[in-house]
Amino acid sequence: MRAWFSDSGRRVEVFIPSRRWLRPLMGRCCQACTPRSWDGFYHAHLSSLGFRSATWVTEEDTRYRGWLVRRICFVLAIGGWKVLNNIPGDLLERVCRNKRVQDLAASKACGCRGERKFQQQCKEKVLGILAGIQAPLCLPMLRLCCWALLRFLSRLFLSVQLHRGQLEMVLKAARTPSVPLVFLSTHKSQLDGMLLSFLLFSQGLGVPRVTVGNLICSSRLRALLRCLGAVFLPTAVEQALHDHDGELPVAVLASYLEEALRSQQPLVIFLEEPCAPWHLSGPARAWLALLYRAMQDSAVPDVLLVPVGIAYDCTPDRFCRDGEVRLCAAPHLGVGASLLSPHSCFLRSPPQQSAQPLSLGACLWAACRALCRCFGCARVDLAQPFSLQEFVAKSLICRSSMGKPLEELLPTILGMLQPDYSRADGPEHRMTTSSEAEEEMMVTKLGLHALTDATVCSAVTAVGITSALLLHKHRKCVRLSQLMVDFAWLLEETLLRQHDVSFSGQLRALVLHSLALLRDHVTLYYLAPFGDIVVVIKDSAETRWELSRHSAQLVPIFASEAVGACAIRALLLELLPFVGEAPCPSSITFSEDELHQKILALLQLLPPSLLGLKPCQPLDCQSQDVLDKLVLCRLLEAEEEGERYLCDVSSRGCSTTPRWTNLDFSDSDSDDNHCKRCFRICKPKDSPGFLLFFCHLLSPVLATYVRAVAFLEQHNWPQPEATCARALQQFLAEDGLGEREHDGGGPPAPVVLWVEQGRGAALGTSLFPERPMWSLALSTLQSFKNIGVLKERPSPSGPLLQLVQPFCSSEGREKLRDFLEQFMQL
Repeated sequence: MRAWFSDSGRRVEVFIPSRRWLRPLMGRCCQACTPRSWDGFYHAHLSSLGFRSATWVTEEDTRYRGWLVRRICFVLAIGGWKVLNNIPGDLLERVCRNKRVQDLAASKACGCRGERKFQQQCKEKVLGILAGIQAPLCLPMLRLCCWALLRFLSRLFLSVQLHRGQLEMVLKAARTPSVPLVFLSTHKSQLDGMLLSFLLFSQGLGVPRVTVGNLICSSRLRALLRCLGAVFLPTAVEQALHDHDGELPVAVLASYLEEALRSQQPLVIFLEEPCAPWHLSGPARAWLALLYRAMQDSAVPDVLLVPVGIAYDCTPDRFCRDGEVRLCAAPHLGVGASLLSPHSCFLRSPPQQSAQPLSLGACLWAACRALCRCFGCARVDLAQPFSLQEFVAKSLICRSSMGKPLEELLPTILGMLQPDYSRADGPEHRMTTSSEAEEEMMVTKLGLHALTDATVCSAVTAVGITSALLLHKHRKCVRLSQLMVDFAWLLEETLLRQHDVSFSGQLRALVLHSLALLRDHVTLYYLAPFGDIVVVIKDSAETRWELSRHSAQLVPIFASEAVGACAIRALLLELLPFVGEAPCPSSITFSEDELHQKILALLQLLPPSLLGLKPCQPLDCQSQDVLDKLVLCRLLEAEEEGERYLCDVSSRGCSTTPRWTNLDFSDSDSDDNHCKRCFRICKPKDSPGFLLFFCHLLSPVLATYVRAVAFLEQHNWPQPEATCARALQQFLAEDGLGEREHDGGGPPAPVVLWVEQGRGAALGTSLFPERPMWSLALSTLQSFKNIGVLKERPSPSGPLLQLVQPFCSSEGREKLRDFLEQFMQL
């Protein structure tokens, strides 16, 4: 079956597998946390509004028509873009009049408050701090850089897609009087800052202020970014934000943010670091805390938050020489930059060496190198705006438990008795009611909620689907015809789960386009007698890391099925010594209690942001949702009443009311003596290997956790978390590179096929092998802290990570390794 979708202003034929599909409705806000925002601004027919490419500029985007206009339409279009709002001209006076700024300046300045000398000293200090934070927009430089950026993006990507319905929804929200827009975005590349700034400016939303962390750059580049709209976080603001008294830079930054919100200046906050997805970064917490305080102090009546998801076929920021930091393609061209720290970059030199400042010349050289290749397509998704005021009010009123306490997983690992779960034992019920703890809880919940929304609304790329198939289903090689069949199958399953894709085109062209972008990690052999192509995956650590990085975007889509499949695998491993070789998996039944127990254990282990799960949803509800989805995709089938199969572990009677919920079934007709439901494994005919594929989907994360157990034995404790994370990443890199690569047979003289996809799809040199993702190291340490393997110990120099006593012995670490390995598909 074939259908038609609009792409870049033109009609493109799209392959649709076996059923009639429409574009799914994506980006709906949480109905539990923001029920009033659920029906606001959301267009009822987003799927019928089509797509457009932000880099496809024609004479239709100008007021003029004609032969000459078609050749200079870029210049005319950019000249017609309006800067809607800007920081007021008397910003310095407004900041100086802020009561908190005056009080802090008075405590540090000499003289009395009424003296002219004090006022001058206060003004000079505030002016110096404010100049390091932002600068007035330079409109001529802004339009010049936008013109250069438009030409650069049109060469770098085949298209930069944007949904017309999502844009209409955000434009409608921007017209709300006295309510500013704040975009909370994922961070996939160092290119994101200038891409979002260009896109919002070109679509009539104004020039946004893009928040930047401690960017290590030269003074010239820093000054250029400030006049183009970048807002820098002052030094040591993250630590000062947790101080009750505060510091003068924090007060100036807070006052500046209040004035920016009052003038309805759009603001962009990146929730994560490019190399550490799924984790709420420290600078993001600082900006969200300032935003929360501004609304609490009634600087603005409300703030509309817009989660933003960004997807690339291939991220364009992975260029470096020996000993250099991986720089962004051209950060100087946009109005924003992203967080850049020694932890957010991979160095060829040892980790203890500091990164060199990012200069303007280095950015220009990186841009020239990036133009030698094509990075496929990019896609930006705008989720439904929701009210910050409603989110805070709902969270304060409904302090519902987030699920089973994570600390209770430790007895399960060590083989101890596990207490019964009760909602009253949830972490929120044990929290203090101080304002600092309440603010920290609210900022964390808001950040994780927005990060989950932005991750879920991100479209899936063709490279992500192909990488997942090559890594998790075809480990060695596969024929192109079979890869196309599996691509169509996985595409169909993705659309079934209400997730959109960022590509269109014929099936064969899509698969070959993905293989062309993965050309450093695969080899294609042409089979002349059969007219087919064999795709051989290179057996190297670099290839596994790269494919794992691309396929990670499918984890939030199939997270429930992957968790359920790993739970089934753990149950089968427990039953294997008792049943021996079973006739077939369908002859084994599992009780509902056993499945829920394994699912809950895995949900407690993995971070919710990695799985794309709502942080507001209790773990018992998530566990039930996992089980329901396993039944829905026909991996499990409910046993008929009265049936019994080999190794029936559900023979004991129990109540139909699950013990992990406190729902009242007193008025129901349920019988307490009735046996609980049982399930048996099924093999869907139209989805062969479905269960194994889901088991493999979480294997990169679980394998990292298992390898980190050996790190616990070799590392010296206690250590700061940042030092420990760098050491863990180095340990994982040495362990991965130390694996022996197998030399396969294969044809002696390969005929390599590359498919040119549009402009700039030239063959490039192989990139330096990237170390394991920083996010996996952070995720491992965070999970080990949550389950009680590591704990924080205060010290004068800051918190230190300490290995708890049960895991200081080899016996405790062996139990931890066995607990982790039960969920892995070996």
